[in-house]
Amino acid sequence: MNQQYQNRQVLLASRPTGMPTKKDFEFRDIPVAEAQEGQVIVRTLYLSVDPYMRGRMNDSKSYIPPYNLNEVIAGGIVGEIVESKTNLFQAGDKIIGMLGWQLYNTVDAKTVRKIDESMAPVSAYLSVLGLTGLTAYFGLLDIGQPKKGETVVVSGAAGAVGMLVGQIAKIKGARVVGIAGTDKKCDYLKNELGFDAAINYKTTKNLDQDLEQACPNGVDVYFDNVGGAISDAVMNLLNDHARIPLCGAISSYNSTDDNMGPRIQSKLIKTRSLIKGFVLSDYADRQSEGLQELGIWLSEGKLKYEETIVDGFDNVIVAFLQLFQGTNLGKMLVKVSDPAK
Repeated sequence: MNQQYQNRQVLLASRPTGMPTKKDFEFRDIPVAEAQEGQVIVRTLYLSVDPYMRGRMNDSKSYIPPYNLNEVIAGGIVGEIVESKTNLFQAGDKIIGMLGWQLYNTVDAKTVRKIDESMAPVSAYLSVLGLTGLTAYFGLLDIGQPKKGETVVVSGAAGAVGMLVGQIAKIKGARVVGIAGTDKKCDYLKNELGFDAAINYKTTKNLDQDLEQACPNGVDVYFDNVGGAISDAVMNLLNDHARIPLCGAISSYNSTDDNMGPRIQSKLIKTRSLIKGFVLSDYADRQSEGLQELGIWLSEGKLKYEETIVDGFDNVIVAFLQLFQGTNLGKMLVKVSDPAK
């Protein structure tokens, strides 16, 4: 074991029922594994907490295997190489990878990718230039295919994916309506990101009526991040041949009841609409395309992004749980350490 560094990690201690609690997780202090030939030791700088991780805490079939009990939780991490046993990296290089929630990861060098610090702050590679940016890019453009003058509605619009979806739709010339959970978020969407309208679903007296006013020409693309009653309402306004990229359903991730709502099949048939679920791994062979385009828009000032950063590794569970309280604006990250150089 490497005696130079002291490691600390987060394990899944039990499978949550409903909303997770701190008792479902365990912090453990362990030695750092020595790097073997072809491996690197990575010190975590930022780690990403994401809603999809809640599904991995259940022991059920999905597009990605569940976390194992009493094993370290894994997610997107930006880190710094502190020791390298390969010519692919040297100490000080900044990398991104799907790594364990721990202070240090000893991994095969081929499982991580070097990032360009000159292009954007390293944390951006977990947001606009990372999984969330690529999810917005491919989900909207490949499935939603917004056209100039069409109406695009985005639920969870002030979240990491939603705010980028809305901006990309504006770049493509669409009218964009965002749905979020606070007046502050709605103001941000309209005044900072250029959304044409925004609806606070928590304070509206009549969501159907407000949606109809915001979408006088109906809905051509609905980017669905939340599911539930919000999506039920949007379905009533679908135009013929509408497209629905189905990205998430955070409204039901912690539900212990049957997730029952209006039947949408007849609406999809009548409007000949397309609804398609997707995950980013569907576009694994096209990620360089998405990153290049996102990078161009970012450099041209066409994309803005926000990060809600929680400081300290010991607060990682707090940050994860806050995802389901809607406190974050943009991407929720945990800052673990500063780079050494």
